[in-house]
Amino acid sequence: MTFAGASHLTFARKEFRAQVPSWVTVDTDLVVLASGVVEMGLGLSTLLLPRQRRTTGLTLAAFYVAIFPGNIGQYVERTDGFGLDTDMKRLLRLFGQPALIAAALWAAGLPERGR
Repeated sequence: MTFAGASHLTFARKEFRAQVPSWVTVDTDLVVLASGVVEMGLGLSTLLLPRQRRTTGLTLAAFYVAIFPGNIGQYVERTDGFGLDTDMKRLLRLFGQPALIAAALWAAGLPERGR
């Protein structure tokens, strides 16, 4: 997450701008920069605040839910970015987002595991 967030601010900025749907009324670059800062914060929290694991994992899962419309927008609007240059690639990516949400919840310790 920390690396992905940093890439929002640097070398992958153009690719991330392609993922902001056209219907978002906030400046595209601002969305990319803000989401990058959030990702960096979540990544650093994961690394540096192990006692906050549940909070970080839940926040990360919520973040993945919040950015999912961007993935849908990229598919519907047929926007290329990160090598997602066909409808099939963009469609398959949609199925990866629930996996990321599940991984974040697992990292948060959910569902509760036997004690």
